[in-house]
Amino acid sequence: MSMEVVNTVGRRKAAVARVYVKSGKGEITINDRSLQEYFPLEIFQYVVKQPLLVTDNVGNFDIKINLDGGGIKGQAEAARLGIARALCEIDAELRGVLKKNGFLTRDSRIVERKKPGQPGARKKFQFSKR
Repeated sequence: MSMEVVNTVGRRKAAVARVYVKSGKGEITINDRSLQEYFPLEIFQYVVKQPLLVTDNVGNFDIKINLDGGGIKGQAEAARLGIARALCEIDAELRGVLKKNGFLTRDSRIVERKKPGQPGARKKFQFSKR
């Protein structure tokens, strides 16, 4: 199976992950840094690797990710979506297991905008009758 680079995009909140997957020996680079260096916290490393873990593909692909915007958790989850979509493109058989684990769903929850005349999106200034 000679494979070219598969390119997908994952988004979460304000974070965008551009993911490039090619066959290799399991190296994950994010913004030209190693996964361990970019996400020092184990939990986020795990989140990024989840699609590979559930499909038994750890060590089969080299993954290059460009991450932009958002915070650390949003970025990790954006990367997860991108990787899951890429795996789907590579092998359609994996779709079921990825879908069952919810890795193919774009989490559409984003921050609600602040409205004029109030301090936040929903919060109101204290009401005083007189």
